[in-house]
Amino acid sequence: MSTKDFIEKDFYKVLGVPKDATEAEIKKAYRKLAREFHPDANKGNAKAEERFKEISEANDVLGDAKKRKEYDEARALFGNGGFRPGPGAGGGSFNFDLGDLFGGAQGGSGSGGFGDVFGGLFNRGGTGTTRAQPRRGQDIESEVTLSFTEAIEGATVPLRMSSQQPCKACSGTGDKNGTPRVCPTCVGTGQVARGSGGGFSLTDPCPDCKGRGLIAENPCEVCMGSGRAKSSRTMQVRIPAGVSDGQRIRLRGKGAPGERGGPAGDLYVVVHVGEHPVFGRRGDNLTVTVPVTFAEAALGGEVRVPTLGGPPVTLKLPPGTPNGRTMRARGKGAVRKDGSHGDLLVTVEVSVPKDLSGKARDALQAYREATAGEDPRAELFEAAKGA
Repeated sequence: MSTKDFIEKDFYKVLGVPKDATEAEIKKAYRKLAREFHPDANKGNAKAEERFKEISEANDVLGDAKKRKEYDEARALFGNGGFRPGPGAGGGSFNFDLGDLFGGAQGGSGSGGFGDVFGGLFNRGGTGTTRAQPRRGQDIESEVTLSFTEAIEGATVPLRMSSQQPCKACSGTGDKNGTPRVCPTCVGTGQVARGSGGGFSLTDPCPDCKGRGLIAENPCEVCMGSGRAKSSRTMQVRIPAGVSDGQRIRLRGKGAPGERGGPAGDLYVVVHVGEHPVFGRRGDNLTVTVPVTFAEAALGGEVRVPTLGGPPVTLKLPPGTPNGRTMRARGKGAVRKDGSHGDLLVTVEVSVPKDLSGKARDALQAYREATAGEDPRAELFEAAKGA
């Protein structure tokens, strides 16, 4: 589809929708018309096939918010006087060359052609442009290892990173004289179009300038004309509280600097977390195993439990607490994204003494005699028989 056709065609009329139609209304109108004029439903009908192409073409523009905005702006521009016949024109003819207006393939060194207006929609820059486009900096990925406590509480760590940055020798121009020329192949856009059907084009990086939009007549000996050179820097990075092992954090704008005013790339940090000798982690909760005596488990009592980075908490142990039971200390876990804390999960482990004093042995012997009639394994055998 040529630029002239693009200006003259009323895609709203093609789909039969008003100019203020919503996305849903445009989609509904397109689907209805597409079913009616689809080639499979109108075999051998050339008019229906042509109508289907017009409908698809209109939907390609109006169905895309960005393309629709550019289309509306272009139509408004020419509606405000861009398409005016000269005083000597008659019979509705124009007194200027449309090829000159839209920046034809012959091109020139001038600027200001309307081809630049439609560069985004048709994926081609105007032939008159003399400025290379801004280029976003590269994304950088790095790794950091934190202690268990640092991961829970958050930490600021130094990261030494290597990335491609503007070459200092040529100030990022790629030319040792600092005067590169605009790439004639892509006209400074850094991209070239390739046909994809349907009247529109896809873009690829320009093979001549490698996507820079500029070509160095006298390549810089340091960066070999690329305008980029490897550089190392150390950055202080804040790792938020509550990160987990293997988590990938994105820091916007902390990557390599852009070119020609383009934005910087992003920094991705992969976090590795070391183990703790006492605490473990289960999601936003911390875990700890606390040994208790047989008497505490059987008779109940209070046990002090350590917390990470804070004072101990006291938990009440109910009488008859079995080995392996887990209790919860609320708010003593890891920090969540909303600023709240998870819990500390406390697992009880009955500790069996290896050495007993004579008094303790006599007491346990008396206890065994007192409970001689009880068999804790009786239900086990009963269940095995009935299975």
